[in-house]
Amino acid sequence: MGTRIHSTAVVDPSAQLGTEVQVGPFCVIDADVTIGDRCKVDAHARIHAHTHMGADNHVHSFAFLGGDPQHLKYKGEPTRLEIGDRNLIREYTTLHRGTVNAEGVTRLGSDCMLMAYAHVAHDCVVEDMVVMANAATLGGHVHVGTKAVLGGLCAVHQFARVGAYAFIGGKAGISLDIPPYMIATGTPAKLYGPNVIGLKRQGFSAEAVSNIEQAYKVIWRSGKKRQDAINEVLAACPDAPEVTFLIDFLQKTTRGVSADNQLAVNGQDIPVY
Repeated sequence: MGTRIHSTAVVDPSAQLGTEVQVGPFCVIDADVTIGDRCKVDAHARIHAHTHMGADNHVHSFAFLGGDPQHLKYKGEPTRLEIGDRNLIREYTTLHRGTVNAEGVTRLGSDCMLMAYAHVAHDCVVEDMVVMANAATLGGHVHVGTKAVLGGLCAVHQFARVGAYAFIGGKAGISLDIPPYMIATGTPAKLYGPNVIGLKRQGFSAEAVSNIEQAYKVIWRSGKKRQDAINEVLAACPDAPEVTFLIDFLQKTTRGVSADNQLAVNGQDIPVY
């Protein structure tokens, strides 16, 4: 089966479509768009200029890809949206291009599922196998790690990070970084411990999960100072890559990291960072 473009679709002659691509009725695809092999673009989808996607993506009806960034300083520069392979992009999802204030590119990895009305703003990086449930929203410059899950209607503040394998509850308000492996929910979001079930489903060994649980208890539940807690965790688990990954994330924070839900003094949450 070759590439098929419906007679009502508007596809710029300079757009590059791979083999076996399907473009449905009333789609609009601009110049400087690359669509990889076997992609399917359903009726009424809109793909703006400077959007480049890999193979085997499915873009559902009314999705809006590569639009201008919603940024007051944007002046029409030819920034980019880059999409990997095998992504499922559902109805009314929006992904905007980057800005020249950053690297000029918004990136979506491979094997992601973006449910209806999800929004990925300018300059975001969404790594592989991320799930964004209905109406999950990323502000500009957000970084979401591999296999993170974002619940419906959650919102992530500009420049915040969501670590790999984290699980964000529905309607959560994320203003600070959420570390890898953790569950977070609420507004403002607080940590509720490691995502143990999710980690086991992803093939983490019992030892790795135990190391993560121990690191969480020392860093967020012991009340110790940040560096003292980190030193204790590294001494206890010197050869655990999952712990090293967690500590590296914490040490690179710029916004700060969400605090534990249960650690409090006189009813006031203790901020870890």
